[in-house]
Amino acid sequence: MRKESSAEEIKSTFLARSTVKSADREHRRKINFNIGRYDAAVPKGKAQYTDLMGVRERAKNRKWRALENLDRYLEDFEAQLIRRGAKVIWAEDVTQAQAAIQKICQKKNCRTLVKSKSMVTEEIHLNDFLKTIGVDSVETDLGEYIQQLDGEPPYHIVTPAMHKSKEDVAKLFAEKLGTDPKATPTELTLTARAILREKYREAEIGVTGANFLIADIGGIAITENEGNARLSCAWPKTHVVIAGIEKMIPSLSDLDLFWPLLATYGTGQQLTVYNTLVTGPRQPNETDGPEELYVILLDNGRTRVLADPKQRESLYCIRCGACLNACPVYKNIGGHAYGTTYSGPIGSVITPNLQALGEWKHLSEASSLCGNCTEVCAVRINLHELLLHNRHAVAVQQQGTMVERIAWKLWKQGMLHRNWMNLASGKIKNKVVNGVATGWTSQRGALEFPEKSFNQLWKERKKNR
Repeated sequence: MRKESSAEEIKSTFLARSTVKSADREHRRKINFNIGRYDAAVPKGKAQYTDLMGVRERAKNRKWRALENLDRYLEDFEAQLIRRGAKVIWAEDVTQAQAAIQKICQKKNCRTLVKSKSMVTEEIHLNDFLKTIGVDSVETDLGEYIQQLDGEPPYHIVTPAMHKSKEDVAKLFAEKLGTDPKATPTELTLTARAILREKYREAEIGVTGANFLIADIGGIAITENEGNARLSCAWPKTHVVIAGIEKMIPSLSDLDLFWPLLATYGTGQQLTVYNTLVTGPRQPNETDGPEELYVILLDNGRTRVLADPKQRESLYCIRCGACLNACPVYKNIGGHAYGTTYSGPIGSVITPNLQALGEWKHLSEASSLCGNCTEVCAVRINLHELLLHNRHAVAVQQQGTMVERIAWKLWKQGMLHRNWMNLASGKIKNKVVNGVATGWTSQRGALEFPEKSFNQLWKERKKNR
């Protein structure tokens, strides 16, 4: 009973947020402006390819290979890192990941921690957790820093502050940092730069995520445009990497495929500005880099998804964010309405499987099923099919409400008996369907059926000939 109550509460919150945001024209103007700039940039990135579809297919096949052999690749990855002096920690869930971080912070007597943009750290609620143990965790990506100052989670996988205009940021900086309310973007960036440089000097630990984990060399590949992740890797004496196990790719040679593809679909660049490969802590013959490297490999439901032959495909995702920018639902309700770490189409696919299907089933229903997400996916994940697969799983597991189950059984009987449908006039159909489909009519106009069905009109036409 408590579980159903929780599911209804989560769904109600989603509906309330999405209703407010879809009616907020200023919000829509801002995200459409920023997505419009993205749409203008992406074709330039794609111009570097002569066979883009072939490249996307190759990338999908490489991710398929990585996940089909994930157990072996993870062991190879671990062995290579340990050989070079790194420490690898396996975390089954959020609690274990947080406990590992706490242990490292206590060992290093950490008071200040700097971190680069990482969705997996949002997944384990790292900043909130560190606050409870007395560690000041500072976001160093400019977008993430803006969001942290405003007390908000990231709005978008790639562009955390996409929903804010430059005027919004200037106002926020004026309130939080005492800058000029009319400061330009350049001035605001320089202010953030000066503050964050001091944080790097103070920090005992630097935390990053990983765009890719490379099995054959035990490498962590990080791609960015600001250089903050590279500073988080190299400046503090201890570097902690937190990554989902699905980030694995087989070989170093695969980076020439994935790095340009991620840049193209993520930001429209041919290649991002900074691409870093971390293969361990500072070695005896090296002059810089961290003294210690910890890599936390997070499961948190991923092996459960891996066990589903259909949903396994969702783990191919390289977090480029292209599906969010293409989704008509995301463009209207924005990232925060979802109430999850991962929003948009990919979030609607993976959240019910990483967390609880019954509590998050509404996300798979909040879709037009237009297929645009599949069309733009860098690694050709069949996202719209996986959304349907989630809906099917809900029906099979009887996670829907009693009213839903009865309604669909009645609908099925009606569809199986053409004569039954013909007996009901348009008025009867309107009354029955609009009485049941309250979820539709609460947001849209009523469904209007004609007095006679096409089947009836066709029979009459043949009869009169």
